[in-house]
Amino acid sequence: MRRKRSTFAAWAALALALAATPAASQTRYGPGATDHEIKIGTTTPYSGPASAYSAGAVSITAYFAMINDQGGVNGRKINFISLDDAYSPPKTVEQIRRLIESDEVLFLVNPVGTAPNMAVVKYINQKRVPHLFVGSGATIFNDPEHYPWTMSWTPHYASEGEIYAKYILSTLSDAKIGILAQNDDLGRDYVMGFRHGLGDKAATMIVSQQTYNTSDPTVDSQIVSLKAAGANVLFIASVPKFAAQAIRKAYDIGWHPQEFLSSVGSSIAGAIRPAGFEAAKGVISAAYQKDPADPQWKDDPAMQAWNVWMDKYNPHVDKSDYYAPYGYNIGYAVVQILKQCGNDLTRENIMKQASHLDMELPLLLPGIRLRTSPTDLRPIKQMRLVRFNGQRYVLFSDVLESN
Repeated sequence: MRRKRSTFAAWAALALALAATPAASQTRYGPGATDHEIKIGTTTPYSGPASAYSAGAVSITAYFAMINDQGGVNGRKINFISLDDAYSPPKTVEQIRRLIESDEVLFLVNPVGTAPNMAVVKYINQKRVPHLFVGSGATIFNDPEHYPWTMSWTPHYASEGEIYAKYILSTLSDAKIGILAQNDDLGRDYVMGFRHGLGDKAATMIVSQQTYNTSDPTVDSQIVSLKAAGANVLFIASVPKFAAQAIRKAYDIGWHPQEFLSSVGSSIAGAIRPAGFEAAKGVISAAYQKDPADPQWKDDPAMQAWNVWMDKYNPHVDKSDYYAPYGYNIGYAVVQILKQCGNDLTRENIMKQASHLDMELPLLLPGIRLRTSPTDLRPIKQMRLVRFNGQRYVLFSDVLESN
C-alpha cells in the first residue's frame, strides 16, 4: 500500500509538471515538418522571359545546403522544393497547388513575380499557408486585413518610384520624363508611386509613357517613341531582360537621357552586362543590400563569409548577380524564423514569428534592417540610391524611406 501511494504521488507530480510546461516547449508539427525534416517550397522562372530571377532560388537553395551540412535547424534538415513556373501565372497556379496539396510543404518562401503571385495569393491564404518573402514589391502583398498569410520581401515598387521622383524634383528641374513600364502590377505600382512623388508636376514633366508585355520580343519601338517625345529622363520599370534591351537601344540610337532603373531590373549580370557597360554608364537605381563589387565591403566580415560561401556552395551564380546576395539574405532570415519557432513548427507559429521580426541581416546596407508587425508585413522599407559608374554601382545617398 505504501508503494502504491508513493507511485501515485510520483505520477501526480509528473502530471503537475507537465501541466505547468509552457505550450511553446512542446513539439508540434504542421504539414511538412517532422523530427528530421522541414519542407519549404517556392516557384521561380528557371525558363521564360524572367529567367534571370532564378539566381535567387538557386542561391537560397545553396544557403540551405550550407545549413544542412552544419546539421540543419534545431536538428532538422531543410528540404527546399523549387519548381519552374516560367513566370507564367497559369503555371504558377499549377505548381503552387502541387507544393501545398501533393508535396505538403510547411510554408512557401520567395515565389517570384507580381503576376504569378497575384494568381495564387487568394488560394494560399484560403489554405492558411505562410507565403513569406514574396519576390515582388507590389502593394497588394502588404495587406494583412485581406491576406494575413502573405508578406513581401522587396521594398514596395510604389515607394521606390516615389524616391526616384523626389530625387528628380530636387536635382533635375528641367526634366522631361519618358516612362517604360511593364504592363502588369509591377509596372503600374512603380508608375503610381513615381507620379505620386512628382505630385501636381507629373502632368507637365511626363511627356510620354510606354508599356510592354513580357511576351514581347523587344522594346525597341517603345524606346524610339520615347526619344521622339523629347524626353531627357528615362524611367525604366521592368525586369532585367527588358531593362537591358531598353538601355542598349537608347545607346544605339544615340539617345542619352538620365536613366532611372527599377531595382528589380538592375542586376549587373542580368541587365547591365547584356546592355553593355558603356551603354549603362550613369544609370541610377536603388539598393538595400551590399554590392559584392563595391570595394568598401572588401574587409567586411559578412562579405568575406559570403565570398567563402559563394565559392563552396554557389559557384554557378555570378558574384556580380544581384540575386546572389539576395538569396543569401533570404536564406538567413528563414533560418532565423525557424530557430525562433523551436519545436513549434506549425504554420500558425511560422507566421507569428515572421510577423514580429526586428533583425539585421549580414548583407543589408548599414542602417537598414528587417522590421515587421501584424499590421505592416513589409520587412524592408528603406533604400539608398546608387549610380553605375561603368564598372559597378556606387552609393551616393543616405538611407531613404517612403510610406
